[in-house]
This record gives sequence, C-alpha cells and structure tokens, in this order.
Amino acid sequence: MKPYIALFRIRLVNSIQYRAAALAGISTQFAWGFMLILSFMAFYESNPHAFPMTMQQTVSFMWMQQAFLTLFFLWFYDYTIFESVESGYISYDLVRPMDLYNRWFTTSIANRLARAALRCAPVLIVGSILPAPFRMIWPGNLLQLAAFIFSMMLSVVVVVCISMLVYVSSFFTIRSTGTRSIVAIAGDFLSGAIIPVPFFPDALRRVVELSPFGAMQNLPLRIFVGHVYGAELMQSLGLQVFWIVVLVAVGRFFMKKAIKRVVAQGG
Repeated sequence: MKPYIALFRIRLVNSIQYRAAALAGISTQFAWGFMLILSFMAFYESNPHAFPMTMQQTVSFMWMQQAFLTLFFLWFYDYTIFESVESGYISYDLVRPMDLYNRWFTTSIANRLARAALRCAPVLIVGSILPAPFRMIWPGNLLQLAAFIFSMMLSVVVVVCISMLVYVSSFFTIRSTGTRSIVAIAGDFLSGAIIPVPFFPDALRRVVELSPFGAMQNLPLRIFVGHVYGAELMQSLGLQVFWIVVLVAVGRFFMKKAIKRVVAQGG
C-alpha cells in the first residue's frame, strides 16, 4: 500500500503545479456555466412547470458540474499512459514491483483530484454569492451534504474504472484516439453533462440511470440539488457500488489478457 500512497502524493503534487492551466480552465468554466444557465432559462421562462427539476435546482446542478469538471468528465485522460503503450515504454512499467492496474488507477485518481482542487473553490464561491436566478443553493441539511460527498467519491471511482477500460483497450488497438473519443462523447451525453438525465425521455432515462453512466455525475449532483432522496438515494448508492465492483473485475480481466499478449519490438 505504501508505494501507491507515495505515487498518489507525487502525482498530486506534480499536477497541482499547473496553476496557469487551472486559471484558464476556471475562466472557461465560468463562461460555459453562464451559457448553459442562460440557455435553460430561456426554456423555463416559456413554461417553468414543464420540467422535472426546478430552475434553481438546474442552476445549482450546472455550477457544481463546472466546479468538479475534472472529476466527472471522461475526456480527461492521462495521455502518458497511452504514449507508454504505443511507444513500447510499457515494458519498463511491467518490470516495476507494482500492479499495473493499481498503478494506473492511483495516478488517474490523483490527476483528477489535483485539477479539481485548483478549480473548484472559485466556482463554488462565486456561484454561491451571485444574485438570483444565477445563485447556487447548497443542501438544506448535513445529511444531504454527506450523501452528496459520499456519492461523489463513488462516482469518481466509476469514472476512473471506465477510463481504465479505455487505457486497457490501447493494448488491443494501433491508436487509442477512436476509442477514447467515442467513450468521451457517449459519456458526456449519457452522464448528464450536456442535458441532466431527468430531462431525458422516460424510456431512455430509465436505461441510463441503471447504466454505469447514470452512476457518474448524474447521481451526486442530483443528490446535491435535492432531486434524489429517501429510498431512491439508498438504491442509487448501492448501484454505484455494484458498477464499481463489475467495472474493476472487467478491467482486471482484460488487463490480465493484455499483459499476456503484449509484445515490445525494438531495443
């Protein structure tokens, strides 16, 4: 366990150093957040009762999404992993006294947390003090806030588990660009990054909520705004745990098969 903790700290400290990139990301997230909120406001003004979430819930959903962007989005990969596989440098990783799956998982978690730590505070602070209707509303009780934090932790693990499948797929392809683009686009739409999942047609919504994509940002953000509670909350948390177990098992299975057949040419 100590090697992974040390690796986590190294990656975390290394990623936190990119402050200029964080400032650029923050400005982009404010612009994108306002654009999304203004777009939804146009629809709510026509008929505010025609939507499954109130305008205030949607606004809070959007600000939280922007604050924790790097935790939830599937297009945020560690490209050094793809490069190591495609270049053959993976040979060095395979002789290290560390499990390759655990190593990649640890670095992925650290990279996401570091970037989120740099970006979330300004968005949360500004979103909380803006005038209505742009103001973000926080949970009304500590239990709801605790459920959100716990669900967010589980959702990050689900996101990284799916990212691990993309990393492993690079062993079986010449270039990983196509795979990661398809997964990122599907993940953006199905996880509620473009339109919150409750806004989907009922048939599609039920399927998405039971899929791994529904266990990503969709759930913790809906808990935060008070759209998921009670028995549904407990069932949803259980579904997140279920998908973590399944995705880790599938990822390890294909990682094992990939390592057995990997061939590094040159010298």
